[in-house]
Amino acid sequence: MVPSSHRRPARGRRTVLVSAVAAAAVGLLAALVVAFVPDGGSHAAGAAATPSVSARPSVPPTAPARRQATASAAPAPVPKRTAAPSASARPSSPRASAAGAPRAASGAAPLAGRIAPGVTHSSVATHYDAGDGDGACLYGPSPDLMIAAMNHTDYEASKACGAYLSVRAAGGASVTVRVTNECPECAPGQLDLSEQAFAKLAALSAGRIPVSWSLLSPGTSGTVSIRYKTGSSRNWCGIQAIGHRNPLARLEVGTGTGWRPLTRTDYDYFLSEDGTGCGGPLRLTDIYGERLTVDGIAIRPDTVQPTRVQFARH
Repeated sequence: MVPSSHRRPARGRRTVLVSAVAAAAVGLLAALVVAFVPDGGSHAAGAAATPSVSARPSVPPTAPARRQATASAAPAPVPKRTAAPSASARPSSPRASAAGAPRAASGAAPLAGRIAPGVTHSSVATHYDAGDGDGACLYGPSPDLMIAAMNHTDYEASKACGAYLSVRAAGGASVTVRVTNECPECAPGQLDLSEQAFAKLAALSAGRIPVSWSLLSPGTSGTVSIRYKTGSSRNWCGIQAIGHRNPLARLEVGTGTGWRPLTRTDYDYFLSEDGTGCGGPLRLTDIYGERLTVDGIAIRPDTVQPTRVQFARH
């Protein structure tokens, strides 16, 4: 029994040894299989990792491409913004030509502003109750109510004051008006005519009609008048020219050594804040560059004093 019991541990050791050898063989076989199988799992994993690494450099080209696409797409709204104004400007396209026309006609009217000779503006006309004819230009009451209020843009801080306009309706009727007022709420190019002037073109019930208008140098027999503003003295004065045939570009006062241009207000008076030239000689210049010299006008506030001069007709 003893030898038998002694052999049992020996068999157990052989069994363990065989099991170990078998396990080692199986492991070696598995290793060999893994090593020699083409495109094995571990190689596939490496291959999968490789694209992910190579994909990283592809990100920067992709990102700029998107930015480029975004950048190239950004200008797309620009034509729309450009198109929008041009679309709204179609009814008043002559205003666009008006902006360029003064350059073409600069030899004839080098000092013209937005309202230049030889330019036809296409827009609309409305009407208002002009009352006694007074308005933003502060010309005072007028017996002639063939007058108009100019839109804020073309009023141009009173440069339009006193301008004569020939206004024609689509049906062919026409009227000559003088700008004496401003229409702040009117669109560029629009005229707000006195009811009397509008009635020459259409029934007042029409309210709003398409018109074309242009600057006119009328054949008037009147002369220019000068008025000093209320409160004027030798120390401060405001001077206004009234009845000029052509739009006024400048008003200057004599200083004894030359001529000094005065600042124009939006109510059509030229101011001498320090009194320079008040009561002295004046020089008026129209948009065509013609100059008129006026002397002997005393400082009589709020009094219209006629002169003997007038600008030439064009």
